Amino acid sequence: MRRISIVAGFALAVTVLTGCPKAYPNCDKDEQCQEKGEVCVQGQCQECATDANCKEGFTCQSNKCVPKPPECTTDTQCGAGRICEVGKCTEAQCKSDEGCPSGGKCERGRCQAPSDTCSSSSDCGEGQECKSGKCVTAQAEACNWEPVGFGFNEFSLSSEAQSRLSSLADCIKASKGRIALQGHADDRGTEEYNLQLSNRRAASVKRYLTDLGVPASRLSTVGYGETRPLNSAADEEAWAQNRRVEFQR
Repeated sequence: MRRISIVAGFALAVTVLTGCPKAYPNCDKDEQCQEKGEVCVQGQCQECATDANCKEGFTCQSNKCVPKPPECTTDTQCGAGRICEVGKCTEAQCKSDEGCPSGGKCERGRCQAPSDTCSSSSDCGEGQECKSGKCVTAQAEACNWEPVGFGFNEFSLSSEAQSRLSSLADCIKASKGRIALQGHADDRGTEEYNLQLSNRRAASVKRYLTDLGVPASRLSTVGYGETRPLNSAADEEAWAQNRRVEFQR
């Protein structure tokens, strides 16, 4: 019995002297932190001790792996003959226009596409559209901008008016700028009623054009009622001319 007690006491002494494994995040060596993918730094498991503990593109700061700052953010940081691309200094793409393909221009070490090339109409300037990779003047002037007519006391669109607007929608989408849809009415009825009717006619035209893909932001509506007649006569021909929506560009 006494011998067993001596052995047990010796084992206890060894345990006290060597110490039990420390609980995370405390540590004595890197192996105790490996399960978490960390290293032992001054008795604590940390993400890193040096840049070597971080993956490529990261650096060790305050024992944390953080993205490395870009080598550059502007061309001036790279020196003569070099440009900043995706955070790194590289050789300039060109030194003169001759070094750029397809008639491109060399600007500040980069080849720029010719100003009249495009991939969509949004790449072109005011009043232009993209056709076959080139910016050309939109053919808006060739469109039929004549007023759209309406029946007596009507604000719905006839089949003829719908056909007209279908063609006009393509012209509007190919051009730039805003268009005011101006509604009008003949002089039969009260001024208040005719004003409401003219606004409804302009709104009908706008709704139809937007359904065909014209951006609503490019269209505005206004109603003038009976105040701006095209024909002041009091007959069916004059009244038909005055029941209309005009396009103001």
